[in-house]
Amino acid sequence: MKIKLVSSITPTEGEQETYEMWLQGTFIEKSGTHYLRYEEVQDDQTIRTTVKLTNEQAFIMRNGGINMRLPLNTSQQERGRYESKFGLIPLMTETNQLSYERLETGGQFRTEYELIIDGSSVGNYTLEINYTEV
Repeated sequence: MKIKLVSSITPTEGEQETYEMWLQGTFIEKSGTHYLRYEEVQDDQTIRTTVKLTNEQAFIMRNGGINMRLPLNTSQQERGRYESKFGLIPLMTETNQLSYERLETGGQFRTEYELIIDGSSVGNYTLEINYTEV
């Protein structure tokens, strides 16, 4: 799969930053659930990412240079965690929007969520993933 990933971060204090990446990955359908897997390199460390995709909920799991479990659910706040060489940070997500559409030769996923650490918002995040067969 050819994957276009666009991530926008609007911190509580600061200006919006947008990142765009083009990656190669795989799409898996298992028991009616869709998974997208890809690898990226940040600061010379490989990070393996799996995104579980549905219309109501999503789950982003990253392993490698960083470890993260980020659940997204439009009907309730969810607990997640972010782990790096500096330690473990518990976090919460408040998902404002989530959509997923499976297309004939790929799909589109989009979510907007607020990231909360220690009871305080650290910013609003938008993630868009478009993937197509190569």
